[in-house]
Amino acid sequence: MRGGNLDRVIEIQRRGTGLDLYGTPVETWTTVATMRAQLLKNGTDTQEGQRGETTNAVLTFRTRYLDGVTPESRLTYQGQQFEIIGISELGRRRGLDLVCRRVGP
Repeated sequence: MRGGNLDRVIEIQRRGTGLDLYGTPVETWTTVATMRAQLLKNGTDTQEGQRGETTNAVLTFRTRYLDGVTPESRLTYQGQQFEIIGISELGRRRGLDLVCRRVGP
């Protein structure tokens, strides 16, 4: 993996819980790592569900290996949140391919 190809900046975040002003537990996201990545594929995924047919942005990023990245983590790229739907390890802990789907509208 060549460093010159890693031309995008992504954040890996993990889910946690915190308390709001009233002491009610709320879901929070903590940034675990800010790292460089290469955008491999930019596509769309069309699904049919209860809301009718929806189109989601699907991106694949290649980055250096980071221990502990799971589908429960999420990725932030250009201010948008993406859920991680696929993880492929490259070599022996040399890199990761992360397949992500955009969260929200």
